[in-house]
Amino acid sequence: MTALRPERESGTAYGQSSGDSYGGAGDQGTSYGQQPYGGPGAHGDWYGGAASAAADQGGGYGADGYGSERYGAQTYGAETYQEPYAQPQHTQPQHTRPQHPQHVRQEQPAYIPPPDDETVALRIADTAAAAGSRSAARSAEAADDSPMGGRAARRKAAKRRHGRRGAGRPDAAATEADQDASGAPRSRLEARRQARARRPSPATLASRAIGEVFITTGVLMLLFVSYQLWWTNIRAHAQADKEASSLQNDWASGKRNPGSFEPGQGFALLHIPKLDVVVPIAEGISNKQVLDRGMVGHYGEGKLKTAMPDAKTGNFGLAGHRNTHGEPFRYINRLTPGDDIVVETQDKFFVYKMASILPVTSPSNVSVLEPVPPGSGFTKPGRYITLTTCTPEFTSKYRMIVWGKMVEERPRSKGKPDALVS
Repeated sequence: MTALRPERESGTAYGQSSGDSYGGAGDQGTSYGQQPYGGPGAHGDWYGGAASAAADQGGGYGADGYGSERYGAQTYGAETYQEPYAQPQHTQPQHTRPQHPQHVRQEQPAYIPPPDDETVALRIADTAAAAGSRSAARSAEAADDSPMGGRAARRKAAKRRHGRRGAGRPDAAATEADQDASGAPRSRLEARRQARARRPSPATLASRAIGEVFITTGVLMLLFVSYQLWWTNIRAHAQADKEASSLQNDWASGKRNPGSFEPGQGFALLHIPKLDVVVPIAEGISNKQVLDRGMVGHYGEGKLKTAMPDAKTGNFGLAGHRNTHGEPFRYINRLTPGDDIVVETQDKFFVYKMASILPVTSPSNVSVLEPVPPGSGFTKPGRYITLTTCTPEFTSKYRMIVWGKMVEERPRSKGKPDALVS
């Protein structure tokens, strides 16, 4: 500590005679108060009485008078100086300035000690340290309270996201995630970039268009197959049944048809009992007028003209669909020699027996319709029947041929033949 300077509070110099300073009674101008240091009751009276009064008034630091008026005037002795620092009461945090009693109790005006070179420097340093601590705390609190963490925090966060200057730009997903996390509004550039990222590329558009074309084509093909395999049969059966009913009504009413028939005109009924087939026979082999309507067509025109059933000799040639449009000849490959094939007209029943089959032949092989067809097993003219259809199923690449020979001609007046009765 510094040297004691009692001369600032006294009118007499520190180095007066020992009688005045220590042994005498002392006057008002001495350095150490009213009583001499060694006199009776000088130390004890102050310690017991004056110090207690100072403590009661709140002027002492702990139990003694650190902040009272006796600091430089009366009680700056050795024992009284050691007491305030014997039991310090520091209850403040590490970086805050200790509170002196004058900051707590305000009953008595605080005493400001006289300026001193060393103590003033210490007080200034303590005040600066405390002010710095408070400023740092306020800055930390402001940074914590700020939603973006302050300008410095934002700069650090931007450096962590984007790297140093000259580094690669972040991807759109990371930028969007940072923007969503921070809640900051997007810039126009980022909005355009994200809009372009969401916009499908030309390759994506082309693949979508191709996929839609394929799907549409598949649906159309499915509808076409359903139409061919299902709807055409329903419609052809309805048309064939209507034609058969009309033909039978004409026969029952006695309406006689001429010897020749117009293309598409029905004139007979074909019965195949083994296959449970009853189908009208119309003139011609036109798809639109005859075959697609579920009927069987007679080769009666041009070079393919064949005989009628009532002819004395000849080959009665018929054609029909094997698949779709009523498919009357779908299962003729199941016929075996001896199976009945009956042709019913207005006046008679013509009964044929199946003789042979040609599983596959070329569509250009018209010799199968000759009066004596080669490969049929017939060797001389007679009354024959030829059934032709496409093969394999659902194609028209080849033809299948079935031949039969007439075994009975029965008038309608005699009733139905045994082949239709059984």
